[in-house]
Amino acid sequence: MTNLTRASNELFRRRPDERFSSLTDLTRHCQQTREASVDRWELPQDLAPSSDLTLMLGEGEFSMTNWSFSQMCRLAGVSRDTLNRVSHKTASRVLGETVPTADKPIQLLTTDDTVRSIHGVSYTRLWNTELLSVVQEFATDFEPPQEGCNGGTGLYCGEQDMFCFLIDPAGWTEIDGEAFAPGFFVWNSEVGRRSVGIQSFWFQAVCQNHIVWDAVEVAELTRKHTANVRDCLAEMRRMIESLVAKRDERRDGFVRVVRNAMRQTLGDDADEALKKLTDHGVGRKLAKQALELAKEQGRFTIFSLVDAITRLNGEVSFAGNRVEVDAKAASLLALAV
Repeated sequence: MTNLTRASNELFRRRPDERFSSLTDLTRHCQQTREASVDRWELPQDLAPSSDLTLMLGEGEFSMTNWSFSQMCRLAGVSRDTLNRVSHKTASRVLGETVPTADKPIQLLTTDDTVRSIHGVSYTRLWNTELLSVVQEFATDFEPPQEGCNGGTGLYCGEQDMFCFLIDPAGWTEIDGEAFAPGFFVWNSEVGRRSVGIQSFWFQAVCQNHIVWDAVEVAELTRKHTANVRDCLAEMRRMIESLVAKRDERRDGFVRVVRNAMRQTLGDDADEALKKLTDHGVGRKLAKQALELAKEQGRFTIFSLVDAITRLNGEVSFAGNRVEVDAKAASLLALAV
């Protein structure tokens, strides 16, 4: 088992205006951003900024974000840190003299009067709404975890990227005698700040720092924003479908085991049931007490005995002893498979 900290890192780096209370609200925001965005193609030598570091595109004047300014500096081959130490007038002059001349245009993404990103021709954009539509279609029972310690929701979108943390709070089932629930992270950037990806897992707990504790069956898929980036949507859909299918299979299997345990007896009488309990490592004193409780239900079914042992175990003082007895009780359920 492993502890996953990706969601915790997002929790502490996101501003309040980047948080969303529901997947519907996040999707609506991403859709509005997409509708307000325009792809523009310009020759690099035409991007010389004005004295206040704005870009003239067509008849409009556009400011740059921190991210697009960094991309502009890389395009020009100059240090962003150096330009941040000089005046806007000097910085614009440096960029104007160092931006390369080329025959092929580069692509700019603008939203309202802001340049969000600057890329070469090889970059292929994947919109956040394209990823979220897959999530909404195939992860219908999943929702954000409990609110984080600082108000973080697990659903974030800023000017550079998007991140979603979703779990199925009703999907608890047993894996090797322990309780787990399914969950996953998805992320993307419309401006090339990070790859697109998904990480699915089964977990035992999520704390208020949004650390995912004791995760198993962790699977991850990431893709760069190149020509075939949309192919990853089909792969991500299959990962979510597989997670949901395994949840249903495990949940149905556990229900089937419990149903069998409620019908199947551990013995025809108390002596036979006592022998089988002690054979499975249950102490003789605890076994006798469990038989007395189970006797009230009329039959020594596997379920009634497991339930009795679990209730009696709650009175044990030492946690280590409780864990050991719980494991022995869970092993009895295997007899009902």
